[in-house]
Amino acid sequence: MKTWIHTWEPEDPGFWKETGSNIAWRTLIITTVALILSFSTWFLMSVLVVRLPSIGFEFTSMQLFWLAAMPGLAGGSLRIVNTFLIPIFGTRHVIAISTFLKILPCLGLGFAVMNPDSPFWIFMVLAFALGLGGGDFSSYMPSTSLFFPNRLKGTALGIQAGIGNFGVFVVQFLTPWIIGFAAFGVLVGNRQVFTVNDETTTLWLQNAAFIYIIPLLLVTLLAWKYLRSVPVRATLRQQLDIFKDKHTWYCTITYFMTFGSFSGLAAAFPLMIATLYGQFPEAPDPLAYAFLGPLVGSLIRIVMGFPADRWGGSIFTQLSGIGLIVCGLLLIFGGYLAPTSLDQFPVFVILMVLLFFFAGTGNASTFRQYPIIFAHSPRQGAGVIGWTAAIAAYGPFVFSTLIGLSIGKTGSAESFFWGAIVFWVIASGINFWYYTRSGRERWDFGSRWGTWWDKEKTGRSG
Repeated sequence: MKTWIHTWEPEDPGFWKETGSNIAWRTLIITTVALILSFSTWFLMSVLVVRLPSIGFEFTSMQLFWLAAMPGLAGGSLRIVNTFLIPIFGTRHVIAISTFLKILPCLGLGFAVMNPDSPFWIFMVLAFALGLGGGDFSSYMPSTSLFFPNRLKGTALGIQAGIGNFGVFVVQFLTPWIIGFAAFGVLVGNRQVFTVNDETTTLWLQNAAFIYIIPLLLVTLLAWKYLRSVPVRATLRQQLDIFKDKHTWYCTITYFMTFGSFSGLAAAFPLMIATLYGQFPEAPDPLAYAFLGPLVGSLIRIVMGFPADRWGGSIFTQLSGIGLIVCGLLLIFGGYLAPTSLDQFPVFVILMVLLFFFAGTGNASTFRQYPIIFAHSPRQGAGVIGWTAAIAAYGPFVFSTLIGLSIGKTGSAESFFWGAIVFWVIASGINFWYYTRSGRERWDFGSRWGTWWDKEKTGRSG
């Protein structure tokens, strides 16, 4: 079966209307469904860890934070590899194979949770393997960037990344329901006893992992049958030229501010609820609230793709940074990270959800910025998207480990958030200086300003 498309010219209106549009949107649909499953499996461990102590696993609080963090470490590392795969192997092979490989850790985790004697190191290996779901994002986004013309890149990338981010919401929303009954009968093991607040119920924790196996297999087959690869080829050595441009590094910092914050908070949010507010009588169930942040962050990422295309991404990235800083300060000075009463919990949840809102806004706007900042080379623009996504994927590892250390040492997450605020200030300053202020070095204009740009001929690079 033919893998590589012979000719691909999305900027040609005739080609786009007759051939390109259908192929591009079909590819977007399949890869977006695959990306939902990627995010769901990537964050699976962060959901399960809050239930492990209740069914007999004797892991410490710091060990649980490590389990939540490990997929982030793997995801970031594997994204570095994935950054360079599309120009070498093509969309069809990369998407199909990466989707199939995620079946393996889901099988392993499903069997491991059924045995309370499963050692910690087994869970660490499985947590690392779940990072496959985080790693392939740096293949998906460069691939999508190559399929669409510049005027639609922000919309297409916003749709894919935003809907893909719904995988975090799916796993955090689906898990409490699917583990509550024998979804697969006796085929996948017995029930476990779950005890909380002196009340005993039963659950099937293995369902949370096994539920993804059939969808992953189906999407693998769809990807292999219907996907094709854009004829943009490059060796690994040729792709390394992105690191010679300083804007690659500035974009890396701003994307860690946005997606690094989104993914990091998504991984740590359930355990933050459990550790900060779990000591109070009638403590809230973390899984009843943890999905709210990823839901809001994913929705706003979809919505903001069009405004970023119209007005440019840099201004929305600036608003994202300001929002993160303000919400972080309110969490600290309001005492919500070192609570003395359960009455503080509702405002804590609201401020955390607002953090997801502003991070999601920046997730959309930055992916509009980068292809335009590197408009002189679509291949470099795609590579920068993959690279920045790779580094930002360390967010779950950084946030989970440092928040765990902060709570373990001080009983509060305040010290972590002070550090996060300092970083957000630096990243916002970089975005303002190079991409937002008057006289900016790289012009990130949207379609709303395109006619004005043509008339002015200011000579700014774009």
